[in-house]
Amino acid sequence: MAELKLDPATRPIDSVADEPPVPPERLNTGWLRSRFANPREWQPEAMEEKPLPGGRNRWVPAAVLIPLVARKEDDLWLMLTRRAAHLHDHAGQISFPGGRVDLTDSSRIETALREMEEEVGVEREQIEILGTLPQYRTGSGYSITPVVAIVRPPFAIRTDPMEVAEVFDVPFSWVMTGAHYQRRSVMLPDFGPRTFYTIPYKHYMIWGATAGMLRNLFHFMRA
Repeated sequence: MAELKLDPATRPIDSVADEPPVPPERLNTGWLRSRFANPREWQPEAMEEKPLPGGRNRWVPAAVLIPLVARKEDDLWLMLTRRAAHLHDHAGQISFPGGRVDLTDSSRIETALREMEEEVGVEREQIEILGTLPQYRTGSGYSITPVVAIVRPPFAIRTDPMEVAEVFDVPFSWVMTGAHYQRRSVMLPDFGPRTFYTIPYKHYMIWGATAGMLRNLFHFMRA
């Protein structure tokens, strides 16, 4: 078992986060630039998942882009993808554009920009990098650097069908609301209990590492 394969919606909700939402006056491009330029002290959560049985014997470096589409300065939407069903890792799951670090990549930011262009078709000229969050290690063996960025419309989505089944947007305010974060768990053979976050939105279920990284962004924004 190299990754956690289950339907998270079938697991009971153990608890729901009770933090207040990030104040609306922080959900704009100007505030985001200022906070990443002058970050406050904050405590990341769930930075490392316990490796699953049958996983890799070393951490594979990777990076993802957390793209905040600015339809207006104060109208931000989080772009997410649904991974193709045939992929080996995290097939069919909701994720950010991203992947393994290539030997030709000069930095983790370069990896995130390259993957965004390859998977979704949005070119780097339309992307403003704000900064990075702490590395997030997954049970499937990846050490991921989340790169937060503002994306400026207009742009055309051109997905790579070998990687991405769908691209969709979620209001940024939705994932910046504590009450939308649910904790669920599952008991795995030869492993024990596994707890993870879920963020339901319409018919989508954001969960696992994607929800964990968003949870850290939520803490960063609230600090």
